[in-house]
Amino acid sequence: MKILLVFDFDNTIIDDNSDTRIVQCAPEKKLPIELKDSYEKGFWTEFMGRVFKYLGDEGVREDEMKRTVISMPFTPGMVELLNFIRKNKDKFECIIISDSNSVFIDWVLQATNFYDVFDKVFTNPAAFDSDGHLTVENYHAHSCNRCPKNLCKKVVLGEFVHKQLQQGVNYTLIVYIGDGGNDVCPVTFLKKNDVAMPRKGYTLQKTLSRMSQNLEPVESSVVVWSSGIEIISHLQFLIKE
Repeated sequence: MKILLVFDFDNTIIDDNSDTRIVQCAPEKKLPIELKDSYEKGFWTEFMGRVFKYLGDEGVREDEMKRTVISMPFTPGMVELLNFIRKNKDKFECIIISDSNSVFIDWVLQATNFYDVFDKVFTNPAAFDSDGHLTVENYHAHSCNRCPKNLCKKVVLGEFVHKQLQQGVNYTLIVYIGDGGNDVCPVTFLKKNDVAMPRKGYTLQKTLSRMSQNLEPVESSVVVWSSGIEIISHLQFLIKE
């Protein structure tokens, strides 16, 4: 019986947003106005597909993109947290559910040697095509009207837990660590013994506190963090229980 740790990636594991960071590779480090204006709410992945095509057309190559992505810093205390999880792998199973893409997450986890900490990564599939352009696809199709068209993290989490259960794997509890608006939906999947850990000052924390003021609190307990060190102390408390 392990604790399931679910991580978001951007602004949670890394202290930046990988999709906006990649714009530094563009000429003059900015996108043309018409490309910027082509974004439609809920269709971020399609927008990023156009951004990657633009970068490729401008001659930005894989190695330059990789250098930019792996230069992103980890969130404070995150290195310590991931080392703590690695040391206690007998007590934790660890997954990432992210709206970034598989290429960026692979690059960061390999460059920092944290690949082995995570049992599974759920994110938008990406690859370089024969022209050397990065392409990205939607992770899945879903019918949740709260989430962007390409990814509902609650659906992903629910399917994962269900599949594990069918294989005889049951978790003592789930700890969800995230920061953004698209982390609200999976937090509503959590039950009474589970723990939602929103990053202090970010959208997830603000939304959860607004929900509880409107008397529609989530079922799980909520523990706010601003450093991975605080997450470690809470995990130590959970293991001891």
